[in-house]
Amino acid sequence: MKVAIVHDWLVTYAGAEKVLEQIINLFPSADLYTLVDFLSDDSRGFIHNKQTKTTFIQNLPRASKNYRNYFPLFPYAIEQFDLSGYDLIISSSHCAAKGVLIGPDQLHICYCHSPVRYAWDLQHQYLAESGYKKGIKGGDSQIFTSQVSNLG
Repeated sequence: MKVAIVHDWLVTYAGAEKVLEQIINLFPSADLYTLVDFLSDDSRGFIHNKQTKTTFIQNLPRASKNYRNYFPLFPYAIEQFDLSGYDLIISSSHCAAKGVLIGPDQLHICYCHSPVRYAWDLQHQYLAESGYKKGIKGGDSQIFTSQVSNLG
């Protein structure tokens, strides 16, 4: 059985990555896909030093520090992975990885973490740090905040 693991992004070792580590331990020969991978060479042990397949977001300006600014592109980017050669796709997702496209003869299992914190409980901090509370963009942040509040 050919297995692919899809994870939102690899930039640190935190809670979601601890889950990813266990999934990789169960499927050590699986291929690993992610939106972006900015792990340093010395912090790749938990993914068994796997080479990852990333999206076009990896190469966008300042993505290594500000990949979250490309949030609106995440669903489109994750859908660009060609996973047609896999029998089993396991996504570890709190954001976009669960949106991978699969065929009718493939099984997709998603370990769904809590939603992206910066869109829910840290929304005001995220908007302030990203500059979306100032100027013309500030009006949009009020719309975003009210839409997110209405969802919860």
